Amino acid sequence: MKRKEFLKIAGLSSLIIPLMKVNALNNLTENFSETPLMPALFLAHGHPINAISDNHFTRRLGEISKKIKKPNAIMVISAHWETKGTYVSVNPFPNTIYDFGGFDSRLFDVKYEPNGHPKLAKETIKLNSIIKEDTKMGLDHGAWTVLKFLYPKADIPVFQLSLDYSESPNYHYELAKQLKSLRKKGVLIIGSGNIVHNLNLLDWSSQETKPHDWVLEFDLNVKKRLDNLQFSNLINYQNMGKSALLSIPTNEHYLPMLYILGLLEKGEQITHLYEAYEFGSLSMRSFKIS
Repeated sequence: MKRKEFLKIAGLSSLIIPLMKVNALNNLTENFSETPLMPALFLAHGHPINAISDNHFTRRLGEISKKIKKPNAIMVISAHWETKGTYVSVNPFPNTIYDFGGFDSRLFDVKYEPNGHPKLAKETIKLNSIIKEDTKMGLDHGAWTVLKFLYPKADIPVFQLSLDYSESPNYHYELAKQLKSLRKKGVLIIGSGNIVHNLNLLDWSSQETKPHDWVLEFDLNVKKRLDNLQFSNLINYQNMGKSALLSIPTNEHYLPMLYILGLLEKGEQITHLYEAYEFGSLSMRSFKIS
């Protein structure tokens, strides 16, 4: 075979293989027929070191997915994708993003790279035209550090919805209400953050450090509001006292929880999945709505 012909065939192969992947992806849910209502999860992700740890938290993550019907796709609202405006990732092949530094070098050896799902991602835009497309976003550590334990085979398509840092907590809660129908299309929606997240007051000496009194006060206050479905208090968290201000110095880790609350349907309940604390000023509280 002549060199010119070989290069031509090789070049075609490099185009054909990705095209085959895209076609297979599009065929996953060509018609978005209704499915039983998927649950939705708020998951703490805590310190990135959890991604390479075998501990109570990561083992609990591995148990959660076993009780959930396999979804058609997963949408993650993570504390670590903040934008001006709201965006949804339509990237068909999201890469692993290492959006941190100075931690255990083994974290950079982890790869979690499922397919994206552009067609289901675009369904969010149909639900609210304020949402715009992003073609390049991969999976930040708020997504992959929990997903690798939930679905270690990376065989479920994943896409992310961003947090508009310029908007109020109520904006995020109300936007979530408009996305409820995704749960009837087999989409598992996950908010990934931390109810209490104060980096400035972390005790780096030990992950098992006893939590500050104000951490316990606010986290348990949130639990009470969740159990009683008192969401207006949680949306207006600034009015919940000094413990709230210490727990939420910036709200990017708190806002993903409000999305999950906004998805709650009439008659559904909140089930607490995990309760613990890390480094003195992180709450690992995680829950499910179903």
